Amino acid sequence: MRHHIPALLILTFAMAFPLDAQTIKPDFHLRSIPENTVMFLSGENRPILKIKSGAIVEIDTICLFGMSNDSPEQFFTDNDIPIEAPIAKEMLAMKRWVMAQPASGTTMTGPIYIEGAVPGDTLEVRVLDIKSRANFGVNTNRPGSGGIPDLVPAPYTKVVKLDLARNVAKFSPTIEVPLHQFQGRMAVSPVKARCNLPSGPPYPDIGGNMDNKYLGKGATIYFPVQVDGALFQTGDPHAVQGNGEVGQSALESSNTVTMQFILRKDMPIKRVEAETPTHYILMGMDRDLNVAAHDAVANTVEFLQNRKGLSFSDALSLGSLAIDFEVTEIVDGTKGIHSLVAKSLFKDKPSAYWYRP
Repeated sequence: MRHHIPALLILTFAMAFPLDAQTIKPDFHLRSIPENTVMFLSGENRPILKIKSGAIVEIDTICLFGMSNDSPEQFFTDNDIPIEAPIAKEMLAMKRWVMAQPASGTTMTGPIYIEGAVPGDTLEVRVLDIKSRANFGVNTNRPGSGGIPDLVPAPYTKVVKLDLARNVAKFSPTIEVPLHQFQGRMAVSPVKARCNLPSGPPYPDIGGNMDNKYLGKGATIYFPVQVDGALFQTGDPHAVQGNGEVGQSALESSNTVTMQFILRKDMPIKRVEAETPTHYILMGMDRDLNVAAHDAVANTVEFLQNRKGLSFSDALSLGSLAIDFEVTEIVDGTKGIHSLVAKSLFKDKPSAYWYRP
């Protein structure tokens, strides 16, 4: 049974175990309303939900791209979107709340407190399902932003309608882009001494704006816990994005993501890692793309040494022979590089993965 959780209500849930992602039964539902929203990553943020390890939470997230501060309603009129639609009402309410805040940022639903989580633990987050909540998305850019900031002549906003029945974005009369929804921002909270961190960049040790398109349905993301309860939040919902995110944004939309939260006492890690049914994913993040690439390679070599028993030279050799290193994003100040380590390379097959495509 689903439960609509009032803001700051403290709830718990009995331990759950790995499950077939095709038969999901969320235990809690979090709406994207101001009471459930944070805009900065902070160990001081009050949790809006407390859960036990294994709980499944359905989380609404929202995108406010395209709406002006002067007349946010005009966005819907200009793009033939009924202002009475539930998503339009939700966006307007959130926009007004954001404009009233002393500092702006990207909205994230959370944080969620996982009982028993303490620094040194690992939070395993399984993306059981993710769906678009709106039948449109927004892509935007302006001079000084994106991968070619010097070449963008003028600001622009492109609204793209989504055909959710066919799971495509109708980019133009002759171009359709298959949808691949994922959350751009996912993070645990930093230690309190780091104060309020902006959610714009990604951070190697807590996550944030990772903008990694492989972290959609069926992915598992591992976060090193920094504060009691872990304090997890997510936002920046995407309908689709290419590797690199070379403009200022992807196709920003609003999503509902269903996640299972599992506390791991047996898997100490130093930085965020991820896994899909077919690959292990290691990441490097830095304002300098060369440093990000260095870190991605080093983290991948360390993974192969510690988890697969390879020597340093064999790990680096395998990286050159068989592992893809791709640009995650280049537009958010901090650049991202990720490696895709194919599980098929290894004869010692891991235990069955929880997600079956």
